[in-house]
Amino acid sequence: MGNVYIQKFISYRHLLAELVKKGIKLKYRRSYLGILWSLIEPLLTMAVLTVVFTKLLGKDAKGLKIPFALYILIGRLMFTYFSTGTKTAMRSIRANGSMIKKVYVPKYLYPLSSTLYTYVIFIISLIDLFAVAIIMGVKPSLYMFQAIIPLILIFFLTFGIGMILATVDVFFRDVEYIWDVVSMLIMYTSAIFYTTRRFEGTFMINIFKFNPLYRLIECFRDSLSGQPLHPYGMLYAALSCMAVVLLGFFLFYKKQDNFILHI
Repeated sequence: MGNVYIQKFISYRHLLAELVKKGIKLKYRRSYLGILWSLIEPLLTMAVLTVVFTKLLGKDAKGLKIPFALYILIGRLMFTYFSTGTKTAMRSIRANGSMIKKVYVPKYLYPLSSTLYTYVIFIISLIDLFAVAIIMGVKPSLYMFQAIIPLILIFFLTFGIGMILATVDVFFRDVEYIWDVVSMLIMYTSAIFYTTRRFEGTFMINIFKFNPLYRLIECFRDSLSGQPLHPYGMLYAALSCMAVVLLGFFLFYKKQDNFILHI
């Protein structure tokens, strides 16, 4: 049974590639800077957040093992991908409703392609990250190769949640407004522009540790600061991503035959 699904996926790989290309083109079709904006915007945001939060959280910034600007940029890039990827995947079924009604295509390709094209843009934006790291004198180490793990896991986390949201959005369109609020809560529990040091010993620290996105961001930061990954934190993040993907596929396949009645 597994081989059948794999063969089916392989047979539609060219369509998936075209959907990814289409997504990237549509995102930048009215932009003069085009994909360059994905490099410029994070740097501008990093500069603003660094100036603002260095003033507000100066003591926290002093205890970091990487420059505060790099600390912020890592969190900003990873959360932006997660937020953008889940939102585009959530709207993917309804956005492609006309094609779904006309041509048979495995429906999971739509949230998958949405997650993939935003991931491509995210990977390109990492050029900023490594450029800033070099400029700020971050010393390269073998631990940096660990960053591949959170980079892979964040894709699966985003895809899994995107599949769940895409399924629910077909039947309950108010989920888009609810997800905006939930995304904001996730952002504030991901320690993007502040550290969790001030919350040590309080109940709040457990909320941060429960958030798999926070775990992935911290693992990426540890990699660039030349530290080994926290084994329990990485295991929790990996298991969470796996669980979300399995749940996403289960809900999606259970409800996909009814999509055409509601799009």
